[in-house]
Amino acid sequence: MIRPFAMAALTGLAACTPMAKPEHHAGLGGCGDGKVAGLVGKVWSESLRAETQKTSRAAALRVIAPGTVVTMDYRPDRLNIETDDQGRVTRLRCG
Repeated sequence: MIRPFAMAALTGLAACTPMAKPEHHAGLGGCGDGKVAGLVGKVWSESLRAETQKTSRAAALRVIAPGTVVTMDYRPDRLNIETDDQGRVTRLRCG
């Protein structure tokens, strides 16, 4: 009698398990992060936005400085540009 209840409980818990974010391989994703890898180490300025978006072919760009609040939605066609305190690009990733 306990087994049917255990199965029902486990099935219910499995439905609540968060799904893993899709794996991304640099340069192969829809955000073009590999195409603009040369930005890493450079100081970001908004004057770079248009050329970066054109080269990467990302649908959207999001610059993330330390302390910036960002949403957790995953968009494979969005290029995230992470910067340090001095505005230097430290990481590029899709999402």
